[in-house]
Amino acid sequence: MTIGNIAPKKERKSRKNKSIVDEKAPLLPKRQDDVGAEFDEFNGASFTGAVFNLSTTIVGAGIMALPATMKVLGLGLGIVMIIFMAFLTEASIELILRFSRAGKSSSYGGLMGDAFGKYGKIMLQICVMINNIGVLIVYMIIIGDVLSGTSSSGVHHAGVLEGWFGDQWWNGRAVVLSVTTVCIFAPLACFKRIDSLKFTSALSVALAVVFLVITVGIAIIKLISGGVMMPRLIPDVTDLTSLLNLFTVVPVLVTAYICHYNVHSIDNELEDSTQIKGVVRTSLALCSSVYIMTSFFGFLLFGDATLDDVLANYDTNLGIPYSSLLNDAVRVSYAAHLMLVFPIVFYPLRLNLDGLLFPTSRPLVLDNLRFALVSIGLIAVIFLGANFIPSIWDAFQFTGATAAVCLGFIFPAAITLKDRHNIATKKDKILAVFMIVLAVFSNLVAIYSDAYALIKRNTSPRE
Repeated sequence: MTIGNIAPKKERKSRKNKSIVDEKAPLLPKRQDDVGAEFDEFNGASFTGAVFNLSTTIVGAGIMALPATMKVLGLGLGIVMIIFMAFLTEASIELILRFSRAGKSSSYGGLMGDAFGKYGKIMLQICVMINNIGVLIVYMIIIGDVLSGTSSSGVHHAGVLEGWFGDQWWNGRAVVLSVTTVCIFAPLACFKRIDSLKFTSALSVALAVVFLVITVGIAIIKLISGGVMMPRLIPDVTDLTSLLNLFTVVPVLVTAYICHYNVHSIDNELEDSTQIKGVVRTSLALCSSVYIMTSFFGFLLFGDATLDDVLANYDTNLGIPYSSLLNDAVRVSYAAHLMLVFPIVFYPLRLNLDGLLFPTSRPLVLDNLRFALVSIGLIAVIFLGANFIPSIWDAFQFTGATAAVCLGFIFPAAITLKDRHNIATKKDKILAVFMIVLAVFSNLVAIYSDAYALIKRNTSPRE
């Protein structure tokens, strides 16, 4: 993968030579020069911290739905699509960074404003809000599934707490999510600078690796003992409906790689901003490897019984020693991972909502009351969504087919075709057209397929 020949401006080479970027600058640069004082003691983020933060942005809940995409696509085509989406994501980020350098934009919102004016920035803000609220709802749904159990597939899968203590009022979904929100999400959402989250990001990546290592270990043991069947390598297409169903995985794959809204935030805080291309390369390589291994071994373990949220599969006897202990370790480690990922995704969401509602107010970082009210309001909306949306697949389908595809492909492609600074090559414009056609076509088909399946499912009992 290559991030292209991004020619960084000399004054951006080191943070010490950068103009100070205010708290809103990552997505909503405005007249907020007085924020500089907040960062006088901050000498810049490290390469490692930036990689952890960007990797944490990418590897969130998407990883849990990827084994289910293998059930639709087959193992061979599924892995090819994961790799393809990684390259396409890198290409779109390269376009964003190159045009940001040319237009001297320090944010995705600023870049959209530079290309399309005020309404371009507003569209970006709305899409970040829809995408991030959807993703955070998915996080809460998974945490609820893991700790309290789920019946979204029609069969009840017990949660960890239910397995340990039985069915109690205090380990019900609403109570568990309430405690998690108040004791974990709310405190982590209080940080005002994204680099402050580098240690929780590092821990979250470590927990994801723990989940992956245990899953791989279980799969290898069962493979050696002959306890798993050969998985399907290609999709099972028998009619038009099954063909259209293949496109339903596209929004999930798109959502799994969306990190564009945090790239500028991380770049702005880097001590040496020329390192951003290395940060993106390293993060995408790391996350792609995790995605491939999780998808391969998760589908190998459960085959066509793989659920939309693969964590819910870890409530049965795996047929190996210490099965119950390993099941709990897998689920608890990833639930903890998602708890630590939450503030990384919440950070740009809060900035965008504040910029949309209070575009002329003083910086959010300087107004503690507004900071608290916006944070509480958003957390309340996410909490309610997690309690009323039954499945992560439903949430992924909506956010992936709408906001995520705009953030990841349509907006970067549109900026390239607009080419306000006359720096786009013929290759760039061909790639931009390809991104738009692929995004629009595949997501329209995915929406149609989902709607058709929903109507068919609702009418079939009456036939």
